[in-house]
Amino acid sequence: MPTNGWQRGGAQAIRRRVVDRAVGIACGGATIVVLYLLFSILWTLVARGAGGLSLPTFVHSTAAPGTGGGLANAIVGSLEQTGLAALIGTPVGMMAGVYLAEFSRDGRIVPLVRFVSDMMLSVPSILVGLFVYLIFVEPAGHFSGWAGVFALAILFIPVVVRTTEDMLRLVPRAMREAAYALGAPGWRVIASICLRAARGGIMTGILLALARISGETAPLLFTSLGNLNWSTSLNAPMASLPVTIYQYAGSAYDDWVQMAWTGALLITAAVLATSILARWWLLRNGSAR
Repeated sequence: MPTNGWQRGGAQAIRRRVVDRAVGIACGGATIVVLYLLFSILWTLVARGAGGLSLPTFVHSTAAPGTGGGLANAIVGSLEQTGLAALIGTPVGMMAGVYLAEFSRDGRIVPLVRFVSDMMLSVPSILVGLFVYLIFVEPAGHFSGWAGVFALAILFIPVVVRTTEDMLRLVPRAMREAAYALGAPGWRVIASICLRAARGGIMTGILLALARISGETAPLLFTSLGNLNWSTSLNAPMASLPVTIYQYAGSAYDDWVQMAWTGALLITAAVLATSILARWWLLRNGSAR
């Protein structure tokens, strides 16, 4: 019996090592595949889009084929609409996430809020565009940048809500109890302890939401529509990089196709640079403490 037990134990140890090695190889292979796809996309964007990076691209508005137009109005329109959507969606999403994580004692409202947030997270963006068109564009009688901002904010909020709730739930309860024991009020515990401890994860959620809305085209087609002329007024149709890329990519003109690749490269580079700067800021502040 002892010999049989030793043999069984040895066989189990060998099987565990084999399974561990197989899982490690599978995870490493999956990582290599993901990195290969990522760098392939980046290389394709750089190879095809870098040819359109010139001063006229950043100072001239979109124009007819063959006239040497640029993407200045689309860049400004995207920055304006995406930035305002983030300014609106970040505090709303964070407050909703805080409510779900810290005030979950209300068993009637919390499940409803969480259900609505999850539903918004999975709603196709084109439906959001149609919704905003019906409640914002059609009553006003014209497309506008504000409608585009509203549509992007709707897509932005649920990502921040879910990330904020998940990150706050990871904060140890002992940290909250220690703050309460020192006499800190509830709002101070949430603002100074919980949100501070979870800010890295919350920032990641904000960046994910920003990356999502930066390339959205469908909701903008029904809201801000696009504009071939220079316009910074949010009360009028406004150009944006995703819509311009959509219009240019399917054209039969080589210069427009080149501008489409350049616009895609600019969006990717902007999101990547924002992520790197945000990570650097978090690491710098963390090391400062």
